[in-house]
Amino acid sequence: MSDDHQYLEMTRRGRLVADVTFLMLKGAGYAALFVFVIWLAIAVIAAVGDALPDRSRETPDPINRSEIVLPYEPSVSQLT
Repeated sequence: MSDDHQYLEMTRRGRLVADVTFLMLKGAGYAALFVFVIWLAIAVIAAVGDALPDRSRETPDPINRSEIVLPYEPSVSQLT
């Protein structure tokens, strides 16, 4: 029995092309799956936002950031 297990009788170049093509398609599949998961997450967030009542969209922000006063601490150059 021979140690050469070339069932498809492909050349080395043909085998390289097949392997590279398979790896490219595998990567494209992973990328498509990643994009689909991101799209699905955005769709779920949008569906939750649409399920909220209209009145919740009109309420003001519970934290009024325009009235936050930061404490003033002089820098070292201003003390001398």
